[in-house]
Amino acid sequence: MKVDDFRRIALSFPDTAESLHMNHPDFRVNGRIFATLDYPEEGWAMVKLPPEQQEAFVGLQPSVFIPVKGGWGRQGATNVLLKNVKEETLRGALTTAWQNASRQKSRKK
Repeated sequence: MKVDDFRRIALSFPDTAESLHMNHPDFRVNGRIFATLDYPEEGWAMVKLPPEQQEAFVGLQPSVFIPVKGGWGRQGATNVLLKNVKEETLRGALTTAWQNASRQKSRKK
């Protein structure tokens, strides 16, 4: 999986916009981040999952999904090793992250 593939899939969801957060490309719906690229470094991404979904993804594919270190990881932020993930698997993780973010109310600007 390449960065451009991740970006293409993330942007395929309705009402998704690409922005920057802490110098990393991020993907938002309703003003809420559901995924980022290059975190913690190039070749990685992050998807925001509910903790129970994070546990399932990590348990099924620990060579692809790794909880982010610290509090964000305990809340479901999950790193994705792009070179190891298949498109169908990534689409499933991004779908879950997008659905969760899209259900939340829009942030005030």
